[in-house]
Amino acid sequence: MVRHLHSLPGLIFGLILLVLATTGAILSLAPMLDRVQAPAVSGQSVADVAALAVAENPGLTRLHRSPNGVISAAIKAKLFFQTVTIDHATGKATGPAGPGGFLDWIKELHRSFFLDQAGHGIAGVSAGVMLVLAASGLVLVATALGGWRRMGQRVRAPGARGLHARVARLAVVGLVVSALTGGYMSLVTFGFINDGTQVEAAFPDKVATGSALAVGQLQALQAVPLADLRDLTFPAAGDPTGAFLVQTATGEGYVDQVSGQMLNWTEYGTARQIWEMIYKLHTGQGLWMVGLVLGLSALAVPVLSATGTAIWWARRQSKPRLRHTVRAAVADLVILVGSEGGTTWGYAAAVSKALHQHGLKVHVAAMNDLAHYPQAGGLILMTATYGDGVAPASAARFLDKLAHYQSSVPVAILAFGDRMFANFCGYGDQVFAAVDAAGLPRFLPMARVDRQSAADFNAWVQDLGTLLGLTLKPDLQIQRPKTTKLDLVARHDYGLQVQAPTTVLRFLMRRPAGWRGVFAPAPAYAAGDLLGLMPPGSDVPRLYSLASSRRDGFVEIAVRKMPGGVCSGWLHDLAIGAQIDAFIRPNPAFRPQPQGPVIMIAAGTGLGPMVGFLRSMDQGRGAELYFGARDPASDYLYEQVLADAVAQGRLSRLTTAFSRVQDRAYVQDRLRQDAAHLAEQIQRGGLVLVCGSIAMARAVAVEFDTALAPLGLSVAALRAEGRYLEDVY
Repeated sequence: MVRHLHSLPGLIFGLILLVLATTGAILSLAPMLDRVQAPAVSGQSVADVAALAVAENPGLTRLHRSPNGVISAAIKAKLFFQTVTIDHATGKATGPAGPGGFLDWIKELHRSFFLDQAGHGIAGVSAGVMLVLAASGLVLVATALGGWRRMGQRVRAPGARGLHARVARLAVVGLVVSALTGGYMSLVTFGFINDGTQVEAAFPDKVATGSALAVGQLQALQAVPLADLRDLTFPAAGDPTGAFLVQTATGEGYVDQVSGQMLNWTEYGTARQIWEMIYKLHTGQGLWMVGLVLGLSALAVPVLSATGTAIWWARRQSKPRLRHTVRAAVADLVILVGSEGGTTWGYAAAVSKALHQHGLKVHVAAMNDLAHYPQAGGLILMTATYGDGVAPASAARFLDKLAHYQSSVPVAILAFGDRMFANFCGYGDQVFAAVDAAGLPRFLPMARVDRQSAADFNAWVQDLGTLLGLTLKPDLQIQRPKTTKLDLVARHDYGLQVQAPTTVLRFLMRRPAGWRGVFAPAPAYAAGDLLGLMPPGSDVPRLYSLASSRRDGFVEIAVRKMPGGVCSGWLHDLAIGAQIDAFIRPNPAFRPQPQGPVIMIAAGTGLGPMVGFLRSMDQGRGAELYFGARDPASDYLYEQVLADAVAQGRLSRLTTAFSRVQDRAYVQDRLRQDAAHLAEQIQRGGLVLVCGSIAMARAVAVEFDTALAPLGLSVAALRAEGRYLEDVY
């Protein structure tokens, strides 16, 4: 709901907001330019400047001082009036007044789009839209970071999403101020808010008779500092009943041209004072530094518009085309999907189509969109598991929503996973437990699909059809991800002597031939992202952590050959020059922070992403690495790369543990020995990165819990802060 509230207004009003922001940023320069042109005022009164101006400019009828200190004068010539800028020290005209043709044009475009009252209305509505975008955007950022208390933490999302969130967080205060003040001024324009301008000084019923004093001799004007002046309007020449009208930021009154006394001085009310402050905040007039800040914030809007559109388009492209889904309120059955890479959506689409062919109305949505379904006879939850039992992207908020969910609709759970992982269908098991705890009835036993097995899936579909009294024949079409061709250019083999054959494979990314290679951008990737591969004869992708980023110019992975492993065996058999198809899956949740200590812990091929991080790490960063293997003579991966990182200062501390030699140590043994040091690094704001097997990761977590206990901390607490990150298998 919040995402729709954020994206739809942005898409609809995007161009209008872009125009308003760009013109606003240009106009924010005007107060600064005025301030540069206007010299400092030191002790002059309105009478002093008026006397100088009258002497130098015959026909003077009005003096105006802008909040930024620029003084202008209206002068009556023979056939017309002209407005000039006045030097307050000499009274001489220095040039025509006003910002000039270009800025006047920009100002009119900003205020009304050259559409008069209709344009003012569009600008006012757009200010409201900006407030909605700012509020909903803050909610989305807070949700992504894990709560409002973590709003100051680093945004780890990659690409357009990360840039969008970071820029928005920097600019949001300025954009909110501009939107609030612009909306207020629009409401004033249309009379919904009183700006206090109705308060005016009454013209005096009686003025003194006699000869008029020179303007410089008027006592009341001598008492008004020049810095307080807004307007001074002169009486008509030769009119003995006229009077000077002086207006300041706080009030106005008339000055008798004979006696020099102030008549009918009237203080402005609260409404006028509010208007003055709103005007200053929005235009920067009188607060030129604030104006510059708001102008810089406005420059964020083009960036936010471009990145927001890119995010929307990427989400639209990644979302499957579901032709047979209906609105949630009228659905007979509801299918909610938990998917990380998009595969599970294909299974949901196949079931939805098969049910539709029998006349059932089916609603398909993400598990994050859990709602109430008044007509549904059943709720099907189809979810994958990401990593070690983690919720996939489209189900990340499901358990929180389920905790407050009240319904009697029966539930069926179909979980997808890989039995190679110890936590097979781990998130599906969490969903099952949560559904059971919520007391929701179930209409089918929980089922599991191993490695996208068609047999497992079809068996579950048959059970569903039997329950419904239908013969269901799903047309399962799993959409393969778009791949890029890679050429193997180097390989280094390790571990044969210790029965742990491992190879480091380096590929170059091949660009499309011809003109497509010129215009098609190469996929972006960073160390720690995942390289997806489809081994021959399999539709199930295998994922390997990248040991390189695009800036390195190559794609590198470390692969251990698993007994009976289809993909690892295929990769180990590749010869130099072999070509494969692969795709990149971002893994933004596993990244080191830009500054501060980082403690990396890896065993075996888990060293790959750590090496990738080190390749781009700054000298003196304070990075530490604990690495475990079997024998330094056989499976010490990246030995020379790590030695170079130490010599160059990119790695400040390297600790190894080998289980087949000397003291037969594991990384958890080294951590136990360094418990005090680890606690100190965590106190300094350190981040922990763990990559390797699940068994190793669990042993590492035990040692960290022990080391952190004296500080009142735990691995769970660090995970909640985003300071303990794992990529395990």
